[in-house]
Amino acid sequence: MGELTHTDDSGRAHMVDTGGKPVQHRTAVASGRINMQPETLRLVTENMMKKGDVITVAEIAGIQAAKQCGTLVPLCHNIPLDQVKVTLEADEQGIAAVSTVRCTGRTGVEMEALTAVSVALLTVYDMCKAVDKTMTITDIRLDKKEKHDIT
Repeated sequence: MGELTHTDDSGRAHMVDTGGKPVQHRTAVASGRINMQPETLRLVTENMMKKGDVITVAEIAGIQAAKQCGTLVPLCHNIPLDQVKVTLEADEQGIAAVSTVRCTGRTGVEMEALTAVSVALLTVYDMCKAVDKTMTITDIRLDKKEKHDIT
């Protein structure tokens, strides 16, 4: 296990200084899911939920969340993002969410990708909670992160 980067020598929390790191192309992919009852899933996929188009609203919410990550998570940097993509797809148990976030910068976008997935799934939960009290959000994880030198 590596050394913690967000604590100083005395164990106090601090924001990492990225000023000396090279600017690179960075990408992170995160995923998660929400499980729901078959009838709830049918209402979502047939766009019959009273609150509106669940999938579209959740995808937009995820994009908005990635853009706000530096405000939501105290030690995250405010990163100019090049691209945020959030997709939700129904399967037999519920809805799977995937986010891909890209930037050109000195630090990665893992937290932005994870935040995007989390908020997208929370939005699905919010929009469906009136008809399904058994939904569970699960398996939120970072699937991939990459950085490449700018050539």
